[in-house]
Amino acid sequence: MEFAELIKTPRADNAVLHRPFHPTVEGTLCLTGHHLIFSSRRQDNEEELWLLHSNIDCIEKRFLGSLGTIIIKCKDLRIIQLDIPGMEECLNIASSIEALSTLDSVTLMYPFFYRPMFEIVEDGWSAFLPEKEFEVLMSVTDQWRLSYINKDFSICPSYPPVVIVPRSINDETLQKVAAYRHGGRFPVLSYYHKKNGMVMMRSSQPLTGTNGRRCKEDEKLVNATLRPGKRGYIIDTRSLNAAQQARAKGGGFEQEVYYPQWRRIHRCIERFNILQESLIKLVEACNDQSHNMDRWLSKLEASNWMTYIKEILTAACLAAQCIDREGASVLVHGTEGTDSTLQVTSLAQIILDPDCRTIQGFESLLVREWLQAGHPFQQRCAQSAYSNSKQKLEAPVFLLFLDCVWQILHQFPCSFEFNEHFLITLFEHAYASQFGTFLGNNENERSKLKLQQKTMSLWSWVNQPEELKNFQNPLFEANSLVIWPSVAPQSLQLWEGIFLRWNRPSRYLDEAEEEMKRIIDYNRFLQDKVNSMRKQMMQTETEDRMDKVDEVDEVDKVDEMDKVDKVEEVDKVEEVDKVDEMDKVDEMDKVDKVEEVDKVEEVDKVDEVDKVDKVDEVNKVDEVDKVEEVDKVEEVDKVDEVDKVDKVEEVNKVDEVDKVDEMDKVDEVDKVDEVDKVDEVDKVDEVDEVDEVDKVDEVDKVDEVDKVQENP
Repeated sequence: MEFAELIKTPRADNAVLHRPFHPTVEGTLCLTGHHLIFSSRRQDNEEELWLLHSNIDCIEKRFLGSLGTIIIKCKDLRIIQLDIPGMEECLNIASSIEALSTLDSVTLMYPFFYRPMFEIVEDGWSAFLPEKEFEVLMSVTDQWRLSYINKDFSICPSYPPVVIVPRSINDETLQKVAAYRHGGRFPVLSYYHKKNGMVMMRSSQPLTGTNGRRCKEDEKLVNATLRPGKRGYIIDTRSLNAAQQARAKGGGFEQEVYYPQWRRIHRCIERFNILQESLIKLVEACNDQSHNMDRWLSKLEASNWMTYIKEILTAACLAAQCIDREGASVLVHGTEGTDSTLQVTSLAQIILDPDCRTIQGFESLLVREWLQAGHPFQQRCAQSAYSNSKQKLEAPVFLLFLDCVWQILHQFPCSFEFNEHFLITLFEHAYASQFGTFLGNNENERSKLKLQQKTMSLWSWVNQPEELKNFQNPLFEANSLVIWPSVAPQSLQLWEGIFLRWNRPSRYLDEAEEEMKRIIDYNRFLQDKVNSMRKQMMQTETEDRMDKVDEVDEVDKVDEMDKVDKVEEVDKVEEVDKVDEMDKVDEMDKVDKVEEVDKVEEVDKVDEVDKVDKVDEVNKVDEVDKVEEVDKVEEVDKVDEVDKVDKVEEVNKVDEVDKVDEMDKVDEVDKVDEVDKVDEVDKVDEVDEVDEVDKVDEVDKVDEVDKVQENP
């Protein structure tokens, strides 16, 4: 089919655009295969409006004479009015818009024709693969494994090809469990709590039926997530009455007799047409311009929207409490496990895991818990709050989830890296987008449509640096703690950013947001400046301390040098005194030795006289034979005595000279090194020792001669 066949009037001049809180604009209206384009021709007020046909929820036609009016109500809750001159042109344009906004074939939608004008930095289709998520899990535990049992989508059409299951459960067991669960959605891992190792599983209802059918393989799989001695909780998102009624249709719930270690808790969360009617009533109340407070509050209460927000948050907090505070594993399921189940598991992770409160972490959460988990976006977001067609499977399940996230963000404004604008953008693209991320109802359909090859991922655009800064929360400060939102009525508020943004002027809010950003930026600038000044002060203080330490060290060094000099002077004086004492001692020793020598010489002389007398007597007896020998001996003795006397005199002279030299040396002690002084003393000692040795040798010789004379 060609789009040209559906466009009866492609262009209308002199059309007028009306929007709440915006000035009226006159220009040209054009219709293309996927867009309604309005362009003003005035140079002083250039403005363009590009509206996707898929974003149009319904249109209304009014006529006043030849002037036709088309009221366009969009899925993002916006309402615009176009005045078109000429009844026929107005009817043609209205019918063309209706046809183009309700295309039956998904492949005719804009994502298959969109060509990005930006550079693709990251491929969003491969950014959050199950294998990457599993690598993170394997870094903290080895109790789980990847199963490819659903690689051809034969086991469960709404599950992805790869799921994470307990390592102790084989694929054969999984196949039997899938036959026991509604739609084949057997229990798979949703979240692993690193703090205590507890887990959260999700699945669909068991097919117990009225006969109370059981499946031992299912019991084994569910119990495989429990630790020894631990209990678990099964959170059923249906009321007990609804769960019991489901048994008549072949469904049901886990019976305590077969799951004795698990406690079942029912938390009723509405679904399908009830939620859709609630959204319609809420939007109607927000568009009411009566300005009657009672009427407004009555309509708001009648919509029950805030009640459903409270129910979902309560169930999510319960699941998070069981895991974090009770230390128990949790299994969450409703009927199909594709709507309220995903709301509870996703919000519980946002409460428990700080990574899910970052932009990348939140994107990963949406891919893992909504897109890959099989939430039927194509069915749920086919209509919004204005559609007049009969409701089928439409329900604002994803919008309710985003509203709950906004409630937590509103209560913890500094714990989320993303801002409200990011949530609004996700809401808009879920209902109408140029990207293929939210097309299809599950991974099976997206695989058949070949979205990865034929369309662009939303994450490829969002994660561009220039776009990412628009979604960042300026108040964000990383918070690693578990956050517990309040569900009290006074804590929950209407999300004005969604439901009132087209019904009030946004200029002041935009100005306030810009002012807030400016203040935060200026505060950061001042904080950086303060930190820089603190660093400078610390450096200055450190330098001052180092200078003072250096000064003290220098003073200490000078004092030490002075002390060393004084000690050296004292040591020198002591050494001089010691040398003087040693010299005196040496002199005394020398005098004593000389006196001893003199005494020895006197004794020797006496002995010699005695010996001579004896010799004379002997000679008298032996005169004849020994006269000549005695004479010779006497001559020799006389010569020796003369030599001895000469030597003694020489020694005395040497001693006197040495004394004079020593006195001179004493005068030069301050100038001469200690080593020289010691050497001189040693030399004198050596001379003395030599003299003594010579003297002793002479005495020994005399004794020998005397002995010879006595014993001829």
